[in-house]
Amino acid sequence: MTTASVLTPNETRTPLSVIVAIIAVSALASLFICWLVYAHAPADVTGTHLLFLPALNAFLNALSTVALVTGFAFIRVRKIGAHRAAMFTAFIFSSLFLACYLTNYALHGESHFHGHGWIRGVYFPLLISHIVLSVIALPMILITFFLSLTGRFPTHKKLARWTFPIWLYVSVTGVIVYAMLATYR
Repeated sequence: MTTASVLTPNETRTPLSVIVAIIAVSALASLFICWLVYAHAPADVTGTHLLFLPALNAFLNALSTVALVTGFAFIRVRKIGAHRAAMFTAFIFSSLFLACYLTNYALHGESHFHGHGWIRGVYFPLLISHIVLSVIALPMILITFFLSLTGRFPTHKKLARWTFPIWLYVSVTGVIVYAMLATYR
């Protein structure tokens, strides 16, 4: 039995070049963020411009979380159009978050956690898992969207089972990291 015979009539194989392109774009985005974090000096040395950006980032992550959970609820009851709208909304909020995050980092650089004692043992593992999973989530989200937009729904569904919890975790922990930074400022 060939792979083509296992696919449904609407399902065709995703060209490897598309997957490679999505992974390459994701890798370039990750490399850009690494450059921004480790090599770029903050532009706002006085720390006075756009100080609302961290709160906006947390708000966008929270909105993404709501849209993700809403999209999940819609797909569970087979409301495909509503699911699609909710997932596009989550994608838009996450994209806006990424743009605002990069702007904030370019302006202000790294945020330092000022908590002491046991809370550091909570904060840093949370932050590390958030960062690692956000790097993994980006190509997964893009591939999952590509599969949906091209009508490859069985494959979309298989990948979305992994993409959804990772994306949700990254969105939720983004809000928690902000709240912890704000609390121990």
